[in-house]
Amino acid sequence: MYTPLRIVALLFPNVTQLDLTGPAQVFARFPEAEVHFAWRDLEPVPTDSGFSILPTITLEAAPQADLLFVPGGQGAFEVFDDDAALGFIAEQAAGAQYVTSVCTGSFALGAAGLLQGRRATSHWASLDMLEHFGAVPVSQRVVQDGKIITGAGVTSGIDFALTVAAEVYGKDVAQEIQLYIEYDPAPPFDAGSPSRPGADPQAVQERIEAMTKLRSPLVAQAAERLRSQS
Repeated sequence: MYTPLRIVALLFPNVTQLDLTGPAQVFARFPEAEVHFAWRDLEPVPTDSGFSILPTITLEAAPQADLLFVPGGQGAFEVFDDDAALGFIAEQAAGAQYVTSVCTGSFALGAAGLLQGRRATSHWASLDMLEHFGAVPVSQRVVQDGKIITGAGVTSGIDFALTVAAEVYGKDVAQEIQLYIEYDPAPPFDAGSPSRPGADPQAVQERIEAMTKLRSPLVAQAAERLRSQS
């Protein structure tokens, strides 16, 4: 018999869908778990992949999470100016047993004031900017610091969710889920991160520069807003 686990995932426009749906596929196999996808209303929410996802509950009606989950994408930076979304993250985090994210969802955690002095990860192209929120950026697939668990970019969401499964239910359950979803990655190329031999260093640098130009003003503004509130 397992203790019921209530998972609340924040859903927002311009979410990177695999940041959300990868972990969600693993969450769906958690024993005695219920999963809610929350946004301000129940209208379809557009992802960055050309299709929309339906929320299952509104922010206002969402129950207190045992595990709060925030996915990433450019939309994670757009919630910096959304008081309802940031307030929801902060309020849910206060009562949650685990506060989690994948990819640039960690920036939404940071903007909500949850990463000060915490080790955390994110997509490699934006990782270093977490310092603006007082976080300690760590270039690892999954990073746990107390009740904060963060995953790196996009596909790491499955690794992240399996790590959570092992944390909550034990290694045997996590391995059973891994087997069930046939998570046995064997990519055709060895270019999946900047450290891999197939990764083009110039492409890496160009991507970092592009994301820094796009996102650093938003991050700096959100960090300054957070400081002014403290």
